[in-house]
Amino acid sequence: MKVLIADKFEKVGVDGLKELGCSVVSQPDLTATTLPAALKDHDPNILIVRSTKVSADALKAGASLALVIRAGAGIDTIDVKAASDLGIFVSNCPGKNSVAVAELVFGLLLSCDRRIPDQVADLRAGKWNKTEYAKGRGLHGRTLGIVGLGQIGREIASRAKAFGMHVAAWSRNLTHEEADRLELRYCQTPIDVARISDAVTINVAANLETKHLVNADFLAAMKPGAYLINTARGSVVDEGALAAAIKEKGIRAGLDVFQNEPAGGTGAWDSGLAKQPGVYGTHHVGASTDQAQVAIAHETIRIVQEFLQVGTVPNCVNRLAKSAATHILAVRHKNRPGVLADVFRILADRTINVEEVENIIYHGAHATLARIHLDAGPGADALEAVRRANENIISVELTEIDGRK
Repeated sequence: MKVLIADKFEKVGVDGLKELGCSVVSQPDLTATTLPAALKDHDPNILIVRSTKVSADALKAGASLALVIRAGAGIDTIDVKAASDLGIFVSNCPGKNSVAVAELVFGLLLSCDRRIPDQVADLRAGKWNKTEYAKGRGLHGRTLGIVGLGQIGREIASRAKAFGMHVAAWSRNLTHEEADRLELRYCQTPIDVARISDAVTINVAANLETKHLVNADFLAAMKPGAYLINTARGSVVDEGALAAAIKEKGIRAGLDVFQNEPAGGTGAWDSGLAKQPGVYGTHHVGASTDQAQVAIAHETIRIVQEFLQVGTVPNCVNRLAKSAATHILAVRHKNRPGVLADVFRILADRTINVEEVENIIYHGAHATLARIHLDAGPGADALEAVRRANENIISVELTEIDGRK
């Protein structure tokens, strides 16, 4: 099994993949532009990336490509739809960078409150201005609002309590009972979080639903002078609306992510938002600690190992959750070669598509039960043909279902 690593990756990860018997090619300097040629040249079975964008063209270039692993949480840099159309699994490593991101959230929060970067800049410029900077509000007793209470959000909540802060939260699946258990205030909507909080941290996945979640209405609901922290993705924030809120309401922002970030690790970049006073930015480094990267490397090894040994993909993000199946054909048969081939031939002759197959082997391996999900129901003649298709078939049953539920 050949693996192409198209980003910087921990040595422990490379060594672990080699121990699994993989042939590993590491090219950390690959870019979105050069990746397609590399995939064509090396023809790997598995591609591992961190920030390198994986386009449809890149996926098409890898003739043997079967699995793309994002060595991190977000998958917005990978054309998942194209991967699905090509029958390529996409997996990621959720939760392994939660502590790292939570730590950066508090670095940005303290930067907003105490204006630490501004103080450093003045000191380096030879300016002593204690009068200007001796105006920190302090975090103790303030309310931190968390939008998105996944693993990162929960790590942030626990640290906020250590700072003596009150915590309010909204998340799609958060219930009143869970909020009570976590000892935080339940909010019905993201705007409710904005309205009651002294600082808000955004921790949601980037998708169509969350694009510009932080918009003019959200920012209008925030308190004057409140802090906004975003370590999720740049697309979650309407940067124009945020720039206006900074000027008009004195909002301060701690941003690890921006729209239109450079695709590589270095490069020229110009952002009017990042230059504004009251904006404290970092270079999309929320997950970039040694601890987080080692944890991600071990998770990547686990994904590859299971894929090699079992054929399944942990953390797969593009397996269809709801199929178009309308019927299940249950075929109990002796464990002999060719039985299912005869069944599938009959289904194909009647243009009935097989959506999924599960073959359960009974103790002793003498008999098995094939549960075949179909996109249409075979007629009585087809069922009879299946029963007679092979002498090793014991029984045949058909059940109507709605695979979309």
